[in-house]
Amino acid sequence: MKKRDLIQAVSDHTGLDKKSATAAVEGTIDVILATVAKGEVVNISGFAKFAKIKRPARMGRNPATGATIKIAAKTVAKITALKGFKDIALGAAPAPKLNKAGAAKAAPAKKAAPAKKKAAAKKPAAKKAAPAKKKAVAKKAPAKRR
Repeated sequence: MKKRDLIQAVSDHTGLDKKSATAAVEGTIDVILATVAKGEVVNISGFAKFAKIKRPARMGRNPATGATIKIAAKTVAKITALKGFKDIALGAAPAPKLNKAGAAKAAPAKKAAPAKKKAAAKKPAAKKAAPAKKKAVAKKAPAKRR
């Protein structure tokens, strides 16, 4: 799912117009990014934890040569999935039901009926049998004489 798909899904689920849903999604992302950039942790309970982690310098080993090397200190972004998200993603808990209110309003019943007829018309064409391929016959090598 891409960002525009997420915005459309939020719009459909909440009943907001697309412009408001775009502002909500992009505003949420901006707030998370700005807060994490300051060094604070953003914890959305049941979903994920966003943090900026400082890793100290340490000694490591070059696996090709076995030589000891110094690894410099660095700052990394870390996103941790929380228990509620893991349970739903792994099937331990049921996923929330999404409202498709916007999708039902956009497609009236009259337009849906012809689409079914077209799909039904295409099915017999897809069932045509492909011509049978001739099986390759393996030739046996003549027996060697002694």
